[in-house]
Amino acid sequence: MKRGAISDVDQFSHREEAAVARLASIVDSVVRPYFRAEVRGCEHVPAGAGLFVGNHNAGLLAPEAFLLGATLFHTHGIEAVPYSLMGDLPLKIPWLKKLLLPLGVVRACRDNGLKLLAGGSKVLVYPGGDIEALRPYRDRDRIIFDNRRGYIRLALSAGVPIYPVVTAGAHSTFIILTDGRRIMKFLGTSRWLRLGTWPITLCLPWGVVFGPGLIYLPWPTRIIQEVLPPIYFERSGEAAASDHEYVRACAARVESTMQHALTKLALERKN
Repeated sequence: MKRGAISDVDQFSHREEAAVARLASIVDSVVRPYFRAEVRGCEHVPAGAGLFVGNHNAGLLAPEAFLLGATLFHTHGIEAVPYSLMGDLPLKIPWLKKLLLPLGVVRACRDNGLKLLAGGSKVLVYPGGDIEALRPYRDRDRIIFDNRRGYIRLALSAGVPIYPVVTAGAHSTFIILTDGRRIMKFLGTSRWLRLGTWPITLCLPWGVVFGPGLIYLPWPTRIIQEVLPPIYFERSGEAAASDHEYVRACAARVESTMQHALTKLALERKN
């Protein structure tokens, strides 16, 4: 299929190794040195299907996703690079969709995740979504998934391990003074905008900015990313995924593991 004909965000055949290689080269020459980024643990990622679960940072920039993909590509090749499940909004912008689909971005839904994992692929999700990516600066070293546990149900249904990916420093590229969640709830705009936040942000070169969707010049903060050992669950299948208490316990295990690692990395950055 020609690049201009890309239209179906629920197909997985659009990913191009050459596009991933080009992005990895850009990450190596620009992103990695700019943020003095260090990525650890990719060498220990096993072959086969698995669900990468990361903490989301820096609004639309999300440097953690690019650093992870580039490092996995260099370490293990294209088969280790996860498909990224992404919300509908960016994929409705034609030029952005043409950039994202060749990198392995697909529409975020349960069916797509299950099909990819059943086919032996790796998948990347950021459960916190915009709530975490636009969290206040004071919460930059906190895991905030906002009680979203669909990622656990996906892993249990597919019977795959979770690979936690923790990134420290990426949320210091700007300063979110407040996430505006109370304002959104009061106005009722979250229902039709499908956003949970309306932040007030201090960033370069714009100064103070109101609202999401911001492209800005990131502060060159140091970023440390670590892929933690896989988490395997004692139970799997649809019965396990439908057990609310079990799902809650699995989520608590994953999120506490990630928070412990994030706290440790955040302290390392300060030393």
